[in-house]
Amino acid sequence: MKYSHSNNERVTTALLLAAGTGSRLYPLTQKAPKCLTIVNGMSILERLVSNLNRKGFKRLVVVTGHLENHIRDFLGDQAGDMKIEYVFSPRYSTTNNIYSLWMARKVINEPFLILESDLVFDESLLDDMLNPDRIAVAKMQHWMNGTSVTINRFRQVKAFLADKADSHGDVKHKTVNIYSLSLKSWKEVVRRLDKRISDGKVNDYYETVFAKMIADGSLCFESVSFDGKPWYEIDTLADLALAEKLFSSGNYLVTKPFTLPQPGPFDMPLINPVIPVQKATGALSVAV
Repeated sequence: MKYSHSNNERVTTALLLAAGTGSRLYPLTQKAPKCLTIVNGMSILERLVSNLNRKGFKRLVVVTGHLENHIRDFLGDQAGDMKIEYVFSPRYSTTNNIYSLWMARKVINEPFLILESDLVFDESLLDDMLNPDRIAVAKMQHWMNGTSVTINRFRQVKAFLADKADSHGDVKHKTVNIYSLSLKSWKEVVRRLDKRISDGKVNDYYETVFAKMIADGSLCFESVSFDGKPWYEIDTLADLALAEKLFSSGNYLVTKPFTLPQPGPFDMPLINPVIPVQKATGALSVAV
């Protein structure tokens, strides 16, 4: 099936990167993919799919790897009005997210939203991400780490910064790992991904491509602020415990607008352990 949209048309396709082993969430990820981890009674994956459905998405492409059959069994090929397709990454255990994004190059030919499968967030946060060439960010706080960006007065990204890199006086904003791309931008991203993969740089992050494109003017991201809003990136058991607290409020429970297929007969934990922690490590903590 071919998809074509104008650059200004609302994004209705999403790409979910869900190939990784989730080793920092072991033992929860020993028998189930990271995205099937339960957060306040609902898996990360189910919440993501519910959010996309509620915002009118029509197509979801999932790049799978670790225990991929569990994801297929859980989602099937349709969720509400959204068609679900899969791309398997055979090198998932020895590559990084740049390779997962590259694996989608032949199946996406329209503007789309990139999401990573360790994110929990309130559906309202997608409202301003539904047009191409946008990036979700939140002002950097002392407990956060990872990739950040600086932003100009027009809310456009000036530069991508590696963890702890000097911003030369500019305010840093943490990347939330949600991006939208126009078809024009995607074609250039693919060209650069092809070059990096052919050079053997399969353990890079795809942000390295975005960073170079921002630097040379071939990509322009408009920033969308997630400051003070409910989102969390779950990498570790400590992150999971804090996300449980954040999403324990009834304000952020998702009422499913559709029925997913029943999960397949695999061993998936119904309740995650609550891990006592002192402060967040590498994620955003929002008071609710």
